Amino acid sequence: MGVIATNDREIKFYYSSVTSIGKQALAYVQASDKKIMEVDIAKTKVTGTQWAELANHLDLPLHKLIDTQHPDFIAAYGKDPDIEDPHDWLKLLGNCPQAFQRPILVNGHKAIQITSPSDVAAFLDTES
Repeated sequence: MGVIATNDREIKFYYSSVTSIGKQALAYVQASDKKIMEVDIAKTKVTGTQWAELANHLDLPLHKLIDTQHPDFIAAYGKDPDIEDPHDWLKLLGNCPQAFQRPILVNGHKAIQITSPSDVAAFLDTES
């Protein structure tokens, strides 16, 4: 059992309110009939354990949660950082949350990374 409690009747939505995709996808999530737990990473610190669990839900390595082309990431870590250790990626997410790549939607034991706001509607349609 992980630290992120899952429930088929509740959506957990991890996003950044400073990105347009985050704000647009949030509107789709809010249109759902399900209970919603919003986690705005621009305002709420997500723990390393939670980041690791989200990556595990998505079946992705931690570095895939980060936009390594984001200007803040490049300013802090350079264009081609040599980061091998997953724990370093966790620290990076904690120190540079603005480089969080795309919103993540968790519903029950399923999770997706949102590339387009319409992904939310498609995902929720398959869950109905």
